Amino acid sequence: MNQNTVKTDALKHNQITEGVIWKQLLLFFFPILFGTFFQQLYNTADAVIVGRFVGKEALAAVGGPTGPLINLLIGFFIGLSSGAGVAISQFYGAGQEEQMSQAVHTAIAFAIVCGAVITVVCIPAAPYALKAMGTPDDILHYAVLFIRVYFIGVIPNLVYNMGAGILRATGDSKRPLYFLIVSCFTNIILDIIFVVYWHMGVMGAALATIISQLLSAVLVIMVLMRTREAYHLKLKAIRIHKDMLLRIIRIGFPAGLQSVMYSASNIIIQSSVNSLGTDTIAAWTAYGKIDSVFWMIISAFGIAITTFVGQNYGAGKKDRIYKGIRVCMIMSFASAVALSVLLYTFGNYVYLLFTTDEAVIQKGTQILRYLAPTFFTYVCIEIYSGSLRGVGDCWIPMILTSLGVCALRVIWICVAVPLHPTIETVIFSYPLTWAVTSLLFIIYFNWFGKLRKKTFSGIPLFPKIRSGKR
Repeated sequence: MNQNTVKTDALKHNQITEGVIWKQLLLFFFPILFGTFFQQLYNTADAVIVGRFVGKEALAAVGGPTGPLINLLIGFFIGLSSGAGVAISQFYGAGQEEQMSQAVHTAIAFAIVCGAVITVVCIPAAPYALKAMGTPDDILHYAVLFIRVYFIGVIPNLVYNMGAGILRATGDSKRPLYFLIVSCFTNIILDIIFVVYWHMGVMGAALATIISQLLSAVLVIMVLMRTREAYHLKLKAIRIHKDMLLRIIRIGFPAGLQSVMYSASNIIIQSSVNSLGTDTIAAWTAYGKIDSVFWMIISAFGIAITTFVGQNYGAGKKDRIYKGIRVCMIMSFASAVALSVLLYTFGNYVYLLFTTDEAVIQKGTQILRYLAPTFFTYVCIEIYSGSLRGVGDCWIPMILTSLGVCALRVIWICVAVPLHPTIETVIFSYPLTWAVTSLLFIIYFNWFGKLRKKTFSGIPLFPKIRSGKR
């Protein structure tokens, strides 16, 4: 069978490259959204149970200073792994089975190696990093204990994320969702057993998390091993193919570096929050769990458009790519506005899930009502960067994000916060940097972006947009 025949067979049953655009985006979006929801529910369940049954110091530790450090490392890897997702989606859309198989085995090997490195480096370094962030003494012990146990189980975490990314790249967003549902409820049950009944405190919450992540990793590996598709995984064949790894890193490194920049700026913000006391740290921690609903929605749209663009790019469907981006942008803006209204109106009641401390609830409601109306300013960043990643244009979006979000955020924290050290000054850095970076993406995407210059047999990927339709 020649390559053209393979490509035709691969596309015949591929609705992402053939079906109604808005339906296919939503069919892909909702499993990702629910999957992200259950993934976020891991930490949220930890925070709720620890906050209720251990205390606000433990709540502040589990989701406060530990969160940015975990996101710094795990986010970098997930960014790198997005390179595998883009490569696999393009191979899948083009029907290139041999290259897809190499990418799958290289990706899993890479996850294992990265997990081992993170474990060895981070367990001894954790207390030093937390102290450097200015973590208060009354929560430092809890934070060190939680993060060390968490990093013991980091290899299954990375393997699951890579395996789920492989399945999503081929259009299968349902089974990763099912695995997360199972592991999430496992985590909640274990949280209740370890924390509420066995009184293991923060360690119990951390153990529940890593056991649940191990379960999800086992399930995704089993699916990859049992499938008869081109992304079939053979344990004996897991190894790093140098050329494929370089391709994955070339595509994924900018996203990983971007994630590091995000996390680094958030660590600086967390350090500023840490200086405002335990009540503010606890309120900020709870807010982070509440506003994660927005990040779940917007990241699901981002993953959906990346896969949609990647597969249609591999299939050579230039017009369909542009239409998909436009549809995804409209749905993302509508979702952001609707969620902002809901959280602004009813979000204060959600704080009762985490704590009954009046000072924490009051401070958290203040934060929520300040930031929720500004969510829409982030939408263009996620959708445009996801679209550009789908065709392999990763460096300029990373630079735009690093400068517009991360660097500007750090400058604001270093200059403005010392002059007016309040929580409002700290959190204003978010809408400020989102709006600036969105403007940069709009300019780049519409006038200078690689999407416009990409060609299929010499045909521009996108026709020039006239000013009347912009």
